[in-house]
Amino acid sequence: MLDKKEMTGTVSPARSLEPDTATEAEPIHDKSHSKTAESRLRTKIDLNLMPMIMLLYLMNFIDRTNIGNAKIARMDVDIGMVGYDYNMILSAFFVGYIVFELPAVACCKAIGPGWFLPATSLLFGVTSISTAFITTVPQAAAVRFLLGVFEAGMMPGSAYYLSRWYRRSELTFRISLYIVMSPLAGAFGGLLAGAILGVPRIGSVTSWRMIFLVEGIITIGLALIAFAVLPNDPETARWLTAEEKTLAIDRLRAERDVQHERSGTAAGSAAASAPPLVDKLNLGRFLRGIANPVTISTSIVFLFDAITVQSLAFFMPTIVKTIFPTDTTVRQQLYTTPPYLVGIVLTAGLSWISWRVDRRQIFITGSVPLVMIGYAMFLGSKDPRVRYAATFLASSSFTLGALTNAQVSANVISDTARNAAIGINAFCAHLGGLVSTWAFLQWDAPHFPIGNGINLATSTTSFLISFATLVWMNRDNKARDSKEAASQEDAVQTLTAEEAQDLDWKHPAFRWKP
Repeated sequence: MLDKKEMTGTVSPARSLEPDTATEAEPIHDKSHSKTAESRLRTKIDLNLMPMIMLLYLMNFIDRTNIGNAKIARMDVDIGMVGYDYNMILSAFFVGYIVFELPAVACCKAIGPGWFLPATSLLFGVTSISTAFITTVPQAAAVRFLLGVFEAGMMPGSAYYLSRWYRRSELTFRISLYIVMSPLAGAFGGLLAGAILGVPRIGSVTSWRMIFLVEGIITIGLALIAFAVLPNDPETARWLTAEEKTLAIDRLRAERDVQHERSGTAAGSAAASAPPLVDKLNLGRFLRGIANPVTISTSIVFLFDAITVQSLAFFMPTIVKTIFPTDTTVRQQLYTTPPYLVGIVLTAGLSWISWRVDRRQIFITGSVPLVMIGYAMFLGSKDPRVRYAATFLASSSFTLGALTNAQVSANVISDTARNAAIGINAFCAHLGGLVSTWAFLQWDAPHFPIGNGINLATSTTSFLISFATLVWMNRDNKARDSKEAASQEDAVQTLTAEEAQDLDWKHPAFRWKP
């Protein structure tokens, strides 16, 4: 078993901030670290971490959304759903998720993500299996509430975990590698549900109950393996050599300490005094991460985007059923797959480009119009072919999961502030998820004008907010470059390192990273 002890201490002074350009800063301890060595290290980290994080998140989303597949396999009939029962059951999940979101991300930092992510995966796997044995609507709502509690820390915890390993520019693409598991869960979940339903029974378990049983068992198996393979941070990774551990830490500290040069502090001196990158949980810095203007605006955009993403996840089988009402249940399950595959390609592709140019806000702004067009098509046509084509455009909403989490992470300094920023971003997303459970109501079928109108309105609002944020970030950076800001920067030189660090994004030397 790997040693997963939590790194403690305080991070570098707040004047030690990220560079303003996409050019990667050299490690501050050892200038001999080459780009080739860093590339080899990055690949090694990728191969040791990303497969497990991706698989855990895949099962996280499958366990969350498989209720949609179970519903069209007669789950609603078997447990006696009527009226708004399905929407109520979906809402119970998000109530648990929202209430425990921020406590979960704080717990992730406190005990270490190398322990937290496998443990929470184990718990929501057990909960998924429990769903196979429910017989009433209240039981279904209770189990879904518990599923929300145990899944609450998975998305923000994974993003926070990866921020301990990757540079700002690298983080977007790595987050996208597990975020694409969301549309893949929709695609693979439909295929898996169809395959499971083709089996007559598993012991005494039959029909839709087998979906929850099989997928829960898979989740538990992966969680047990994850306990053994996920270290907390580079310092506790047994598969890194001592030199690689030093490089892994130095390359992140280089980004966050390069601003010492702005204040006249030599890089070598900064390196000698710089504490570990992972600080102790601190309430002031935690609140600073939440109150960050970019965190707030980005979280609102993600809230609106989540209404679309979760609507697709929970209602895609229902929407497809209204488009192709005469097809078999298995064929309807298969029709849900292609739109998700398009979402996967868009999410990975845009995130890869974002990594290479070290920009996120422009991609957040640019991806939303596709969603707007998709829902305009839903509202403007009753032709099944047009409406099915609209689901492909709407799937571009999955791209914002990676981009928004990377953006809030890039625009704070301390580890505690980053933990909070990612947490509040996820919290807002699941507020949107709660709204999504009431967006597509049965009496609004088969064309769902209200649900489609809500998604058109939210995507339009997201576009306006993200564009305004991009303009504001550039203008505020110019203001910070002014002579008045320079004099303010001189004033903070009288602060202690701890006081300067507590300023985080309010430090005059800080620049927003669009």
